[in-house]
Amino acid sequence: MPASLPQRSRVPDYFVRLADGSAVVIDVRPDGKVTPADQEVFQATKDLCATVGWAYRRLGGPPPVFLANLRWLAGYRHPRCFRAPAAAAHLDRLALEGPASVRDLAEATGDPVTTLAPLFHLLWKQQISTDLKGRVLHLDTVVWLKGETP
Repeated sequence: MPASLPQRSRVPDYFVRLADGSAVVIDVRPDGKVTPADQEVFQATKDLCATVGWAYRRLGGPPPVFLANLRWLAGYRHPRCFRAPAAAAHLDRLALEGPASVRDLAEATGDPVTTLAPLFHLLWKQQISTDLKGRVLHLDTVVWLKGETP
């Protein structure tokens, strides 16, 4: 009688059914936290997925700059950071004059002490955009209206 294989039990992080009917199984683990044992499990999962015609992907964590920017903006997610007059002024100025630096936009729409929080809230709510992956947010970061390009 052949030796039995060890039984493993695990649950991948995500199962995604795409619009075309195909399927993708996704594991998320930062690259620095993948051990050799984890790699074996991921490979076994990939092999098993292939037997049923599913794709498999392992995604690492978000890039450090992007994560730092999200953490910063998360501090402005609460509705108390939204001030309608300042937010409207930011949006109007961007609509009229196009992309601007955080500094220029904050100064042009009032006292930066009171206009920066609504500006960051608009970034969090994705009503205005910037490159969150390229550089850590700072006063010289250029922002623009959602859907437009700089």
